[in-house]
Amino acid sequence: MAAATHDRPAAVHAEGIVKRYGPTVALDGAHLTVRPGEAHALVGRNGAGKSTLVSVLTGMQRPEAGQVTFGGRPAPGWGDTAAWQRKVACVYQRSMTVPDLTVAENLYLGRYQGERIIRWRALRERAGRLLAEYGVAADPAARIRELGVEQRQFVEIARALSFGARLIVLDEPTARLDAGGIDRLFGKLRSLRAQGVAFVFISHHLQEVYELCDTVTVFRDARHVLTAPVRQLAKDELVAAMTGEAAGAAHRPRTAGRGAGEPVLRTEGLALEGHFAPLDLTVRAGEVVGLAGAAASGNTAIGETLAGLRAPDGGRIAVRGRPVRTGSVPHALDAGIGYVPEDRHREGLVPGRSVAENATLTVADQLGPLGTVLPSRTREFARRMIASLDIKTTGPGQPVSGLSGGNQQKVVIARALARDPVVLVAVRPTNGVDVKSKDALLGVVREVADGGSGALLVSDELDDLRVCDRVLAVFHGRVTAEFGRGWHDHELVAAMEGVRGDGDRRTTEDGTTQDTEGTAP
Repeated sequence: MAAATHDRPAAVHAEGIVKRYGPTVALDGAHLTVRPGEAHALVGRNGAGKSTLVSVLTGMQRPEAGQVTFGGRPAPGWGDTAAWQRKVACVYQRSMTVPDLTVAENLYLGRYQGERIIRWRALRERAGRLLAEYGVAADPAARIRELGVEQRQFVEIARALSFGARLIVLDEPTARLDAGGIDRLFGKLRSLRAQGVAFVFISHHLQEVYELCDTVTVFRDARHVLTAPVRQLAKDELVAAMTGEAAGAAHRPRTAGRGAGEPVLRTEGLALEGHFAPLDLTVRAGEVVGLAGAAASGNTAIGETLAGLRAPDGGRIAVRGRPVRTGSVPHALDAGIGYVPEDRHREGLVPGRSVAENATLTVADQLGPLGTVLPSRTREFARRMIASLDIKTTGPGQPVSGLSGGNQQKVVIARALARDPVVLVAVRPTNGVDVKSKDALLGVVREVADGGSGALLVSDELDDLRVCDRVLAVFHGRVTAEFGRGWHDHELVAAMEGVRGDGDRRTTEDGTTQDTEGTAP
């Protein structure tokens, strides 16, 4: 531990934290202790409770039970923002700085309230001294939007430390950095730790936990599972703690496929700089293929590129052997690619419109002669989709905003299926829906493949991926391993998190998996 001491009060100590959102228990007696100068990793699968704990530690959420102390003293009172800022700060994956303000203005934003005159030159000089104190190479007069991701993070860290905070939460800090940026970030963190600054490090890249952190805490299902020194915890033990699965416990898919047919989707050398490396991918008729990886792994960008939302830097896409013009949503639709976006609220629905209007957006040209849209045809088409997907609604005319989350997602899927796609690309289709709705939505994906089309399911949820016939693990924009039916939770999670084992799982011709020598490419 670089500068951590056990004879000083903990930088933060949380004990018995309970937090509920309605009937959902987000934290159940959770606890965490971070020492001064310590880099402490907080890991767990989605929904484990990490984000909720951070919101409690930073004063954003009030727990129903438990207590938090900083340096041995009780946490500030609820709502005392300035006092919380002097204790702790969180640097999120998406910068919280104001792009059009300068570095100096961002550093001192909100601190000159009530002052009639601000001496801008003095402010910039003061900012320069602050940046120099923490070794941040940024021009105080530059606008934040002119800085790179790495520099923005350093500015946010410097701002937090300037308030007096000695605990910084880093939420996926490397997600948008290249290898050089990660090295510089880690170097900066190590120098700050030597000054007694403590860090809570949240990352889906477990290899980085072993590179940077002294201690790791694992949460699973809203509860604390273990806390251990990183060097004393084997990687397979860490993954097992995250998944709750011991080695050897394989899962069968929810529904076995009927067997793959001819290729319906192929990519050759498809690449998008900064997102994913050249990709050769095949999806066959009757097959559900999973792209497993964290949000920053590049798998989402792959799905968006296939749907025409992103223009690749190179490579080809073909549907049933016919080339598809890349970077064009209309051409992707015409080629037979159906698409379910990750965020139904921002990308999937028109909230002020009806169920019928949302479900038929992609087939408006089929709802009347000479480019017209006949309401009667729209309603009839929507009724068929409502019945087919069992959408719980009062009728085609109901505003889509009045549906439950699961039924809203069914409307998004209905729109994707309206043109009878050759291949369905679904990005985290069960995001934000209840368990019953998840099963129904994944059943639809399975039915698409069983009906003779293909499906590509992009997700980091293990329960989603169980519907797949094959799963490709994506890490830092590259496919690192491939799994057939009967994969193990701990093996797939290890591949998704970038942890290399003694061997990988490769798909054989009969769709099962087998061990191979060496590590994933």
